[in-house]
Amino acid sequence: MNNRANPSVAGMAQISLAIDPEVETERIVMAMREQLRHTLKRRGLVLGLSGGVDPSVCAALAARAAGAAKVLCIFMPENDSDPESLRLGRLVADTFGIESVVEDIGPSLEAMGCYARRDAYIRQIEPEFGPGWASKIVIAGDLDGEGYNISYLVLRRPDGTTGKLRMPGPVYRGIVAATNMKQRTRKQVEYYHADRMNYAVIGTPILLEYDQGFFLKNGDGAADLKPIAHLYKSQVYQLAAYLGVPEEITSRPPTTDTYQLAQTQEEFYFALPYHQMDQCLYGLNESLPAAVTAAWMAWRRSDRHEALSHSRGLGGSRRIDQRHGALDGRRQRRVLQRP
Repeated sequence: MNNRANPSVAGMAQISLAIDPEVETERIVMAMREQLRHTLKRRGLVLGLSGGVDPSVCAALAARAAGAAKVLCIFMPENDSDPESLRLGRLVADTFGIESVVEDIGPSLEAMGCYARRDAYIRQIEPEFGPGWASKIVIAGDLDGEGYNISYLVLRRPDGTTGKLRMPGPVYRGIVAATNMKQRTRKQVEYYHADRMNYAVIGTPILLEYDQGFFLKNGDGAADLKPIAHLYKSQVYQLAAYLGVPEEITSRPPTTDTYQLAQTQEEFYFALPYHQMDQCLYGLNESLPAAVTAAWMAWRRSDRHEALSHSRGLGGSRRIDQRHGALDGRRQRRVLQRP
């Protein structure tokens, strides 16, 4: 029977995003060393660290590839940053014995008009917006019964009440354009330190973000090597557990830490949880029929629910997909050399 055409429990069990984290770590580390020494000809590695799981995994990989003494982590808080990001970033640096520096980019952003420009656009639809207010952008679509993927501005007033407003195109683009100054300023700081130390800059996008365009040109999309750009998010979490990334970080929902209000990447861009986006993208990449992908997602959802109810994680054994869990040499070079 063809399990790809006739989804069954047996067929679902053969579709897996599980990897061998020890093998995968070794392959990534070896590729990073090759790129660093022979292609880039740099002495060490620089990365921005925010306390998220992706940069945390990259920091751990960097320490293995170059040695902790040749890695520099940079914390770059600004006026809207969650203080937890700095605390968790320091926790990661301490965990892996990596040198770190703090570069407060708030004054630079203030001087460039980042916050003033953003607030001016917000006041076009909410004239009272000012000190004591806070904002973020969220996306709403089919899953919310809206019918279309439409971005809204969420506002919190000084009295704690909230509201949601539709944004005309120019307002949306203006807010995003001003906010993009944050990522681009951070990348300038990273390259300053990389240039002065003859280090290379690490980028932290994963496969889903790279495929869906969830990165900023000349911002977080700029790097000399991107060691996890071939991995699905669930695979990044597998590496994080193997590498010893603190559980306080791996249990924290991924956030953008860009706007004044707390904002998940799901509500800002993807509209689906990461594990479901992984499944959709895997189905697309593997040319699985839509019915098979849908059945797999439903099976994993019920499997996850049963596992959680028994407090035993995901439970059950999963076949390690060597073809997708590990980099072959050709793909490894392509990922690490992406501009």
